[in-house]
Amino acid sequence: MKMRHISFLATAAIALSASVPTLAQDAGIDKRVERLEKEMRAVQRSVFPGGSPAFFEGEIAPDNTPGERVKSSAPVIDLTARVDALEAQLQTLTGQTEQNAFQLRELEKKFNAYKAETDKRLAAPEASEVTGTPASLAPTVKPPATVATTAAATPAKKPATTKPAATTPDATRLALVKKVEIPATGNEVEDSYNYGYRLWEAKLYPEAEAQLKQVVTKWPNHRLASYAQNLLGRAYLDEGKPSLAAVAFYNNYKDRPSGARAPHSLMYMGVALDKLGRKADACKAFRELDEVYGDKAPKDVRDDAAAAKAKTGC
Repeated sequence: MKMRHISFLATAAIALSASVPTLAQDAGIDKRVERLEKEMRAVQRSVFPGGSPAFFEGEIAPDNTPGERVKSSAPVIDLTARVDALEAQLQTLTGQTEQNAFQLRELEKKFNAYKAETDKRLAAPEASEVTGTPASLAPTVKPPATVATTAAATPAKKPATTKPAATTPDATRLALVKKVEIPATGNEVEDSYNYGYRLWEAKLYPEAEAQLKQVVTKWPNHRLASYAQNLLGRAYLDEGKPSLAAVAFYNNYKDRPSGARAPHSLMYMGVALDKLGRKADACKAFRELDEVYGDKAPKDVRDDAAAAKAKTGC
């Protein structure tokens, strides 16, 4: 009887000694799993800011294919391997997140540097222009000044003949302006913009410019302000005033970067700069269009930009 009791105690001791490492190993895995959960939540907050604190569904669904599976003879060892794999995946995801954050910071630095350079270059307005022209673009404004002085000198010889010549084009132009229908839908903003668009379409550029400026001035925060400012730049460009066009396009991109016509203005700014002989600045504008908007830019803008870059040699 005594021998049986001793044998039973020995068997119980052996079972307890075998279960202790298993329990210790389970506790270690629990701590690792808990740490992994905390790190995964931190990664989720970084990758999905403002998202749900709950875990997201995995992209790989569990295998429910019927059939015989290989059962692990040691579930704890199998769980340890799975935790090791999860830790490796978490390290990879964390590294990718850090790399993406670094690339975004570098891109933001480049954009801020170019923006500061462009702001500095376009900061000084010309006194002779209403909307303001950058000092670096001033050489393109000098020829009209010389023409104005020569034109002012010649009419002094024949004052009688200049008056009828001046009145005739005004009457003709007034008749052309009157032919343009003024919209009257009851929406003041849309009617004002559409009237400016019709004047531009009729190639009455000075009148279109005045109308579009009024739209931007009265409703600077309206969604059509982006359209009006961009069309103002195109009117200047069509009229043969690339310096004023570059300023109009730049102001639209700077003041309304998320506006509907911001990508268009950035592309046309490159075209205007190229017409001014500023090839390097034009290429910068085209590169910024790709970096800031990329595939989000409308297809016609991307096609026009590609053609302009090929023509400029960027």
